[in-house]
Amino acid sequence: MKKQNIDWENLKFEVLPTRSMWQAEGQVGNAWANGGLIPYGKVKMSPASCVMNYGQGVFEGLKAYHTAKDRIVLFRPQMNAKRMGQSTQRICIPEITEDYFLDAVGQTVSDNIDFVPPYKQGSMYIRPISFGTSPSISVGPSSDYLFMVFVSPVGPYFKDGVKPLHLIVSEQYHRAAPKGIGNAKAIGNYSASLLPGSKAKAAGFNEVIYLKASDETCVEEMGSANLFALTGNILKTPQLGGSILPGITRDSVIRIAKELMGLEVIEGDLAISELINADEVFCTGTAVVVTPIGFVTKDGAKHTIGSGEFGAITLELRKTLLGIQREEIDDTFGWVYPITN
Repeated sequence: MKKQNIDWENLKFEVLPTRSMWQAEGQVGNAWANGGLIPYGKVKMSPASCVMNYGQGVFEGLKAYHTAKDRIVLFRPQMNAKRMGQSTQRICIPEITEDYFLDAVGQTVSDNIDFVPPYKQGSMYIRPISFGTSPSISVGPSSDYLFMVFVSPVGPYFKDGVKPLHLIVSEQYHRAAPKGIGNAKAIGNYSASLLPGSKAKAAGFNEVIYLKASDETCVEEMGSANLFALTGNILKTPQLGGSILPGITRDSVIRIAKELMGLEVIEGDLAISELINADEVFCTGTAVVVTPIGFVTKDGAKHTIGSGEFGAITLELRKTLLGIQREEIDDTFGWVYPITN
């Protein structure tokens, strides 16, 4: 399969322009029926658009992989379609059906297939996004919308590759609150993590752990990933409850842990004291996959998780998940979605 002339071995997690992107226009009360591929480029809109003034927009993130079977596949895109549908409903955007979502994503990947990195040298990040474009000076849902899909080849999310992370617990900021929009993949959610994340990185940390707004003795999640803590044979993760994004990688890891590895998985309150005293801690997400957390700093004290290295269970979970995504091992769950055969 012919590839673009890109330095794949030094690929970073950043946007590289590709050949094309998908664009469709929608209106309130009308189904998304048009749309198609256009050259990759900038988007023009009114400075008074609802997305620019009031943040009315949602997005998704998924990946395409060049697998061991020499074909291009997606991973559980139906789940992304479902979650985007839930997000659009919460932000008053016309529903994007699963079939329409999958068709737009599939066509965009197929048209840019030579930008998918070679086997084991990265992945293609896929970004579906929808937002209100009508000009408005008062707060209210837009009447007109765009739905777009663009793609980019990417390397590791963290610049140092897959190494145990050092996180800091945020004492000053919350990421989301109950009954808010923390469980929607809304564009405004991520702006809340920019300042604490920037401060953490400037201080030498990789990322931030946010505490529950309703109970600051318990952890919630990171700025862009879900959290897990392993103690003995018990794997614990914060329960979904309205302020945590229902991660697709999170769900996949839970099922692998239960059904393939025989671990007991508990979804419930995860105290910060449990986290820092766990045998292994890791985070999950489309971008980070399964990444170990070696150190956590809270109130100025640095805590080492286990040995501070890649835990055995964390490593097995990561290898199994990547093995399924790359078609190195049998996909007994039916998660792989082929773009090419």
